[in-house]
Amino acid sequence: MNLNNSEIFNENKYVLHRIKFFILILLEIPAVLISLLIFIFFRTHRSRLKIRQNGSICLLLIVNFIKLSTDIPMTIHFFYFHYVIPAISTYCTWWTFLAYSLSSICEFLTAIISIQRHILIFQPNLLQIRLRRYILYYSPLLLCIIYPIIFYMFAIIFYPCDGTQWIFTENGCGFANCYFIYDKVLSTFDWLVNNGLPIVIILVANIALVVRVIKEKYQRQQIITWRKQRRLTLQLMGVSSLFLIAWLPSLIIALVQQLISPEFALQIQLDYITELIYLLYLLLPWICLGLLPECVKWISKKLSARRIVINIVRPITIHNGI
Repeated sequence: MNLNNSEIFNENKYVLHRIKFFILILLEIPAVLISLLIFIFFRTHRSRLKIRQNGSICLLLIVNFIKLSTDIPMTIHFFYFHYVIPAISTYCTWWTFLAYSLSSICEFLTAIISIQRHILIFQPNLLQIRLRRYILYYSPLLLCIIYPIIFYMFAIIFYPCDGTQWIFTENGCGFANCYFIYDKVLSTFDWLVNNGLPIVIILVANIALVVRVIKEKYQRQQIITWRKQRRLTLQLMGVSSLFLIAWLPSLIIALVQQLISPEFALQIQLDYITELIYLLYLLLPWICLGLLPECVKWISKKLSARRIVINIVRPITIHNGI
């Protein structure tokens, strides 16, 4: 019996959703475990948390963990059932609000952390004064959390809409928010400022930091060693590449849709490009772990101690002679 076009399409969708489901599950579990291990490390080593670099990384991880615990499980749930459940407008509104706001918070936090790293490495004395510390360190981090929540609350939750635009057979209800469909000015601002700008800042700040570190190496070799420089360079390349791979394709397609044609690469974006962004949040705990060598040593020590205990407490079989 020959399958019609609709049946072939549905079969292809089924296979694609299954593949995405298993990939997300395989990446979600270790991402959550790594995040929890880092949180436990900071809980048991509070002195490490007082270091400003570690404090900002922990804040980024907390927001990322919320996304791992809310948005991504909702996506996994969709790929398992191939349909949005419950298929109601309210669910789609809050789902996209969580997805957009948490993603934007992570981007802005990473951008600010990249800028603050210049201060922490090259001008740490600027943060010795309390007022400067609040202006240059705490306030930007707080703004990174408050601004996206307020923006998307008005753009998604309070935006006047009848709720008939949602696509319940697509992930994220098709991400068919009314402002994104009917308001080109607001949607273009969203992509340029809330998504594009942080990515540009992250790339420029990290590249500039690498250049400054290399320059410092040749000027003051006794202070910045090559080993530290090499490790920092690899870390920054990892962070920059992760954000670039995850966001750049989606940003380019979205801008073309807003400025030229709304249908440009729409199905490709829904089926493949959007899922690249999930890799960012699923791999971010591993990147953060690489930024915390003390945590890596602590985990290794715990695993080694556990293996020793297992080897010692092995069941002994006693053979009774006759």
